[in-house]
Amino acid sequence: MPWQGPGDLLPDAPSIVLDRLQDAGNVGTILRSASAFGFTQAVSLKGTATLWSPKVLRAGMGAHFGLRLVEGLEAVDALTVPLLAASSHAQQAIHQADLPWPCAWVMGHEGQGVSPALMARCAHTLRIPQPGGEESLNVSVAAAICMYESSRRRL
Repeated sequence: MPWQGPGDLLPDAPSIVLDRLQDAGNVGTILRSASAFGFTQAVSLKGTATLWSPKVLRAGMGAHFGLRLVEGLEAVDALTVPLLAASSHAQQAIHQADLPWPCAWVMGHEGQGVSPALMARCAHTLRIPQPGGEESLNVSVAAAICMYESSRRRL
C-alpha cells in the first residue's frame, strides 16, 4: 500500500497509541510490529519521539508507508475502538482476557508507563505474564506481544 500521507484519523481502525515513548528505536520497532500484525494506524502523543526522525525510520523498516500516522491527544479522543493498556501491575493477564477487535493498544513511556489520565480511559488493563521473574519488558517487545495476541485470536 503506497503511503497516502498522514491523513485524518480513522476512528474504528485497529491502532497503536504511543504515549510519551522517548526512544526512537522503540517507536520504529513498534510501527514495524503494528504493520506486521494488521494494525493500520498509529497515534503518537506529545512527548513521543518524532515519527519521521532518521532512527525511527530505520527501525520501522518501511512500516511508515503501510500505516496511517496521526499525532495528538485529540486523535485518541476521536477513537471509537476500545483502548487496551499493557501494565506489569495489572491484575488480569492478557491470555485470560476477551480481546476486542478492532482495538487500540496503548503503550506508555519506557520508565513511567501509560499516563494515569490515559490509563483511566482504557477499557482493559492487562499484564503479560513473565514466569521467568522479570519485572517488566521493553516497551517495543510488550507492544509486539500485545498486537500479536490480538492478531492471533483473529486467525
